[in-house]
Amino acid sequence: MIGLLTRIPWTKWKPKLFDCLTGYTRPDLIADLIAGITVGLVALPLAMAFGIASGVTPQVGIYTAILGGFIVSILGGSKIQVAGPTGAFVVIVSGIIAKHGLSGLLIVTMMAGVILLFLAFTGLGRAVKFIPRPIVIGFTNGIALLIASTQIKDFLGLPMKSVPSEFMERMRAYGEHIGTVDWTATLLGMASLGIILLTPRFVKRVPGSIVALLAGTAVVAIFNLPVETIGTKFGGIPGGLPSFDVPEFRPSLILLLLPSAFTVAVLSALESLLSAVVADTMCGDRHNSDAELVAQGVANLVVPLVGGIPVTGAIARTATNFRSGARTPVAGIVHAFTLLAVILALAPLAKFIPLATLAAVLFVVAYNMSEWREVGGTLKLPFADIAVWFTTFLLTVAADLTVAVEVGLALAALLYIYRVSETTTVAMVTQSYIERGHNHSLQHHRIPPYVTILRIHGPFLFGTADKLGEEAAELQHFRPIVILRLRNMTAIDATGLHALESLADRLKRSGRILVICGARAQPRVFLRQAEFVEHIGVENILPHIRAALERAERVHEGFDGVGEEFAHDIQKTSL
Repeated sequence: MIGLLTRIPWTKWKPKLFDCLTGYTRPDLIADLIAGITVGLVALPLAMAFGIASGVTPQVGIYTAILGGFIVSILGGSKIQVAGPTGAFVVIVSGIIAKHGLSGLLIVTMMAGVILLFLAFTGLGRAVKFIPRPIVIGFTNGIALLIASTQIKDFLGLPMKSVPSEFMERMRAYGEHIGTVDWTATLLGMASLGIILLTPRFVKRVPGSIVALLAGTAVVAIFNLPVETIGTKFGGIPGGLPSFDVPEFRPSLILLLLPSAFTVAVLSALESLLSAVVADTMCGDRHNSDAELVAQGVANLVVPLVGGIPVTGAIARTATNFRSGARTPVAGIVHAFTLLAVILALAPLAKFIPLATLAAVLFVVAYNMSEWREVGGTLKLPFADIAVWFTTFLLTVAADLTVAVEVGLALAALLYIYRVSETTTVAMVTQSYIERGHNHSLQHHRIPPYVTILRIHGPFLFGTADKLGEEAAELQHFRPIVILRLRNMTAIDATGLHALESLADRLKRSGRILVICGARAQPRVFLRQAEFVEHIGVENILPHIRAALERAERVHEGFDGVGEEFAHDIQKTSL
């Protein structure tokens, strides 16, 4: 038994915190303290809003942010990741509560934690990369629309006893009650929305949601406005620590709740790893996916003990953490203690927080997570990709997220098989084929010292597109001109396209130029249809490596070094 334990590669799940504490300095601590307090204040209104929108109490959202955020920062595999309740879970959590009650939700969350640990320890967690981008965009669009639709009641102050769980029924109910709008609540909500949107333009380091929360609460408390608040709906937020209680587990519920638990686990893994990738891009680090999934699994196992809802990495809070100067996971720990201090010291004042203000906060969250800007690009893709996106979006809104993901994955699998079969060719080798190959062969050309060449070999579809990001993780090792050779890339889809666009944008920001050469028929048509050619410039799309090296030589004559000057020179050369 001891021999077996010694053979287990425990370093695979080593928390990032352990590495960061080596050589930890006083300036690091100060930076993490400032960032953690800032993120904690940002998380406060979001945690309450997510709790209310999910069908639980606001304190449940805060307890989830405190305990989940603390565990993920201690055990996670990302330097600056911040975890807690997020908008992605609002729809599925409220649906589980509607079907199985709060006890069912707690069991689902714990089952999802077990699934996440299984994914982490077996390495299967990386399979979330097999979810194509049109599906991710589709259910993100759908979730955003559903979140916004659930907040109309509080934003307008409609005197409805309950909000229907289904989208069309909900909109019909709103139409029936539209004549009962509470203009005091509506004006308060609109003012809160304006504050959230305008504050960053004047004071960049102060979160607009906090300003709106403080202003809305103060106005309600001082002028005793007759609007619905946390106090009138929930009786306020209790001070002190939450009580621990193990949910009652009935084996007969396992099969019934397994689909929901699987959806929660997949969504948690997907959002956490996406957030970790974003964090890597910002701070120049590389996260440990297995350690991150272990942390998410443990967090989702533990938070139900305080009545909490599912936990995942929060992209917006992680970005705020970075912008506030975070250097290590200590900032995430400070964020959790900040929330704990607030709930211990200021809980009595929470009863004055107006629901219209929290609705405004969620409207902004829904818009920011919606990725509506991606829809325009999606509509330029081939019809099959559009069909996958639209089907996922429609089912998310009209049915539920579990069905949307299942059907979307089935469609994507069929599309994958179709694309691979479509691009597999069998042909006779002729003398002209050999002669044409000379222009593509690297053996016939000298690679100049100012050029880095990357190649993609095989289908560049969902499930493989992340390999480009891994290879290009450290751009400081790249030369001023990067040639991406697509001679042996047989097919590409929307996920692969997104990877190419991300690489092109990162190279441009670093003052480098991307040149693409040798694209075959399907990738060439796909990139042109998706307007990627315009994204990097038609002059940087070449037929073979010989032309690409000639382009690199011409560009190199116009610049000296890498940086803003170089980027400016490249831009002039490309015109």
